Amino acid sequence: MKSSILNSLLFLFLSASLLCAQTGRPIPAGVRQADQAQDQFEKNSVPPIGQRSAIDPAKLKHDADELAALAQSVPTAVDQTTKGILPKDLNDKLKRIEKLAKELRSQISR
Repeated sequence: MKSSILNSLLFLFLSASLLCAQTGRPIPAGVRQADQAQDQFEKNSVPPIGQRSAIDPAKLKHDADELAALAQSVPTAVDQTTKGILPKDLNDKLKRIEKLAKELRSQISR
């Protein structure tokens, strides 16, 4: 239902663009914005199941293992901060944890 409406709108906008091109008139701003909105929607939409890229189980496992190891090292580093010692690599570890979590989430949600 949703895609048929989008296809109808796209057809309407393309027809208007073609008509304007044939008559030599500029394309109305609303049509250009609608085309841009359609392009943005297509970029952000999730591809159908048949077109989704395959999940690499080995990379998934490696990333999960690295994430677990990093997460286990954080509590000891935080304990050191309560003693007035700030480990240099704590910030890097936390950033890496965020990046790995985001990658895992995107791989699994494909």
